[in-house]
Amino acid sequence: MKVFCDTSVLVAGCVRRHPHFNRARLVLEAAYAKKGEYFISAHSVAETYSVLTNLPLQPRIVPAEAVLIIETNLLACFHRVAVTAKMCERAVLRCAELGAPGGIIYDALLLECARAAEADRIYTFNTRDFQRLAPDLVACIAAP
Repeated sequence: MKVFCDTSVLVAGCVRRHPHFNRARLVLEAAYAKKGEYFISAHSVAETYSVLTNLPLQPRIVPAEAVLIIETNLLACFHRVAVTAKMCERAVLRCAELGAPGGIIYDALLLECARAAEADRIYTFNTRDFQRLAPDLVACIAAP
């Protein structure tokens, strides 16, 4: 089985104090155990770093810790899907077709990566937007 993970799942699975930690952690542990093929967008590596270093936690996650978290939990067990110019164009066109402004473009871009990976399952904590953007993939989209 090919599994693609949204950034929301990656962050939740890396932060013990996150409300969805237990659910997301199961996905990351399955990726680590090589129970199938697990994919993320290359862009999600940067996005995860940004979120981890900006979470309102005390003590804060400093950049060096964020890198260690990413290396250990993501880079060691997920294949990365590179974002191409065509993927960006398709994501923009899809959002425009739906009249969807703003940050939803990043979800559309992640869906393009999931398509490129030929994912059988797409995990996200933002199922509503993912399903709206990809009605043909509704059966594949789920929260962990």
